[in-house]
Amino acid sequence: MGDQDRDTGAEAPRQPEASADIPPAPSASAPRPRDWTPRATTAGQPEELGVSPMPDLRPLGEEPDPFASRREEAPRPIPAQEEIKPQRPRKPLLRRILFWILKAILLFIAVSVGMVVIYKFVPPPITWTQIGDIFSGHGVTKRWMSIDRIDPNMPRAAIAAEDARFCSHHGFDFTAIEQAYARNATGKKKIRGGSTISQQTAKNVFLFQGGGYARKALEAYFTVLIENIWGKRRIMEVYLNVAETGIGTYGVNAGALRYFKHDASNLSPREAAQVAAVLPLPKKRAGIDPRGFTRRYGNAITARIGTVRGDGLDSCIR
Repeated sequence: MGDQDRDTGAEAPRQPEASADIPPAPSASAPRPRDWTPRATTAGQPEELGVSPMPDLRPLGEEPDPFASRREEAPRPIPAQEEIKPQRPRKPLLRRILFWILKAILLFIAVSVGMVVIYKFVPPPITWTQIGDIFSGHGVTKRWMSIDRIDPNMPRAAIAAEDARFCSHHGFDFTAIEQAYARNATGKKKIRGGSTISQQTAKNVFLFQGGGYARKALEAYFTVLIENIWGKRRIMEVYLNVAETGIGTYGVNAGALRYFKHDASNLSPREAAQVAAVLPLPKKRAGIDPRGFTRRYGNAITARIGTVRGDGLDSCIR
């Protein structure tokens, strides 16, 4: 029996061999998957019913997809290459010079017209001739007076002495210009030029003395402006207030105060003629106690004042 028992005795149970398809359990030091989270454990506590024993595991189909965020991102637009604009050909030098000259001319026209419009209502504060007297040390004396207050004998004397056709021309007395040209061509000494009161006013207010043909061209330009914007009465008013009547003395009112010790609101024909006789050469002629040519010229102007009034040559300023 003992042998039979040994033959029929129960053999010790064998451990099942691990299948080749089942991977071995990971060790504690093995790297974890990216979505792995440690399982919550409660030592010594029984697991409750209805609670998943492994909360870190999810049913099939609910596992997070590590590539989902990449698929949800909108594809980045590929920046389009900027179109390279062809460089514009550089304008020729002559064309650029002409362009800047045209801009300068337009700017000059805008500024000059603006000044003429302003001076139609505002007395000119200073002129280039006055600035020259200041720098030469003579100083400037002036007293502005409205044409409504200036004695009528004064504008009549100016018309008789400087511009007999003042009310009939449009800024230029071509008859006087031809006469002055013919007189100068003979070589004789010039007594009176062909410039009108309008031209003299344009020169005195906006320009400087001398300058040749360039200044004459600008004088003609400003003459056209003041004739069309100011009118005859305003031209005469400005002329009588900016014309030089002595060294550093400007305007007939300042001249009357200097020579006769009273203002220009009450001038006799003789006094007005003496001031008008000084206007062509104020730095060389004296308005008081005139002698020689200045005295004779003053007497002639005195005689013409009555003619100006009688013939209505001052009708545009009354």
